[in-house]
Amino acid sequence: MNQQDPQNPPASADTSTATSTTTSTATAAAKPARRTLLRRLLSHHELATLLLLLHAPIDARAKPEIPILQEAGLVEQVRDDAGATRIRLTSEGSAVLQGLGLAR
Repeated sequence: MNQQDPQNPPASADTSTATSTTTSTATAAAKPARRTLLRRLLSHHELATLLLLLHAPIDARAKPEIPILQEAGLVEQVRDDAGATRIRLTSEGSAVLQGLGLAR
């Protein structure tokens, strides 16, 4: 039987796969990690609250999901002309809805 030396493959052997794997691994290591917007999935209640806020700010006490969405940076508190605290979407909250194809 003809055994080949693994350190010296024959000239006809395909080494492009090993080279491209090494190159793509090095390239992937050189790229910065992609920044993710959310650290966890949103519940259906949280998504529904974001949809409500898409159309108009709501009263700060209207939904129990508000503190969680504030912590995630998806909504913020603002005062209206009457001085009442309202909740509205941040740019990050709008981006989540746009990513789902639900926002303008």
